[in-house]
Amino acid sequence: MRYDANGNLIPEENNQTEVEKNEFVSSENEAKISQESAANVSRETQKETPKRATSNSSTTGNGGNGGGRPPKEPTTNSPRKSGGSWKSGLIGGLIGGLIIALVGGGLAFSYLPKDNSSVPDTTTNKGNVVTSNVKANVTTDTTKAVEQVEDAVVSVANMQKQNQQGMLGGDYSQSKSNDSSNLETTSEGSGVIYKKDGDTAYVVTNNHVINGSDAVEVILKDGTKVQAKVIGSDVWTDLAVLSIPSEKVKTVATFGDSDSIKVGEPAIAIGSPLGTNFATSVTQGIISAKNRTVAMDINEDGVEDWDMTAIQTDAAINPGNSGGALINIAGQVIGINSMKISQDTVEGMGFAIPSNDVVKIISELEKNGEIVRPVLGVSLRDLSQISAQQQERVLKLPEKVTEGVVITDVQTNSAAEKAGLKQYDTIVEINGTPVTDNVSLRKVIYNLKVGDKVDVKYYRDGKEATANVTMEASKSL
Repeated sequence: MRYDANGNLIPEENNQTEVEKNEFVSSENEAKISQESAANVSRETQKETPKRATSNSSTTGNGGNGGGRPPKEPTTNSPRKSGGSWKSGLIGGLIGGLIIALVGGGLAFSYLPKDNSSVPDTTTNKGNVVTSNVKANVTTDTTKAVEQVEDAVVSVANMQKQNQQGMLGGDYSQSKSNDSSNLETTSEGSGVIYKKDGDTAYVVTNNHVINGSDAVEVILKDGTKVQAKVIGSDVWTDLAVLSIPSEKVKTVATFGDSDSIKVGEPAIAIGSPLGTNFATSVTQGIISAKNRTVAMDINEDGVEDWDMTAIQTDAAINPGNSGGALINIAGQVIGINSMKISQDTVEGMGFAIPSNDVVKIISELEKNGEIVRPVLGVSLRDLSQISAQQQERVLKLPEKVTEGVVITDVQTNSAAEKAGLKQYDTIVEINGTPVTDNVSLRKVIYNLKVGDKVDVKYYRDGKEATANVTMEASKSL
């Protein structure tokens, strides 16, 4: 029982209603405060979390309410529970806000270091701009391999007289001019120092790099320029050997076994793409294929006259890389870069001469200055290039003969002439191996030695015959 100042009894219901009203107001205010606090924390969380995509729609976060739905208003239908309602509303709002803060804080803190003093401040820079003192000391199998051989890879400059009008074709001896002021660099390639013997060092490069030169200059990795002497070259294998003074040569390359390489293993190309401005450039790829046959037009007459066996790689090989090294992950030279397929629709098809072939050729070039090969002493034309009418009327070949080579000329006193071969004879087999074209014939002859006796099967006037030929030496086929 309660009384007012005049002594009048105050009804109990009115007192309870007033309290409930006050409690309702407090509950509503506390709920609004907790909702706003949760929303603010949620919005801060959204700022810290990376987004995949954003949209223009507005989202209000409040205790996992998501999607922008407003919070449910407190109920006033049950006055007797309103006392518990404002307490639960306050506690629920605080807990809801606390959960959001922890989750949001967890997300936000995941992007921050525990100790800010250990990380440079990237938000402000009040002083001078300086480089970071953080260093990346990267050492890999690739860097180790390159370090072993890079000093042995050089640039090779083809120097010609200024008044020279260009190559007239055919082989000719290189003139040696003492007047270096009359020479200019007409092309550049790469080379590999593979041997040091006393005062002389030896460099292997491509024949096409030094072909037609009046002088050759080698530029070492440190920029030192030295005059080189051409010891020997071979047009068919596209290899050449140079000699230079060894005074400033510090590193020589070693050859690996190209027969043991595996398709898919790393391959590293080192050379001077586009010339000395980009000397000792390194590119990396893999061995794409072994023993790849690449058709060559040696005399540039538009007819393929040789098949080169090469290593295929996707390591970038550009003009100027010719003569440079293709190395394995052990730093060994497994090939001499020679060519690439250059077409708009082709990517990553470069070729290198296998090291096992290189070693054999450069050894003979060092010794003899040339590669001595046995020859027949004839001029040839593929049967496929002869019209059907001429095959029938001139060569008088039976219909079953569809492949072979036709002798168009026989050199005087040659091995072929001595064996009785004549113009328009069609060779279909040599030393037991079928002959399909010029390239297949040369492949057989390439593996013979001077003085070898071989049987040559041919057709003359429609009849098959065999000639026994003693192979003789010559520079050309």
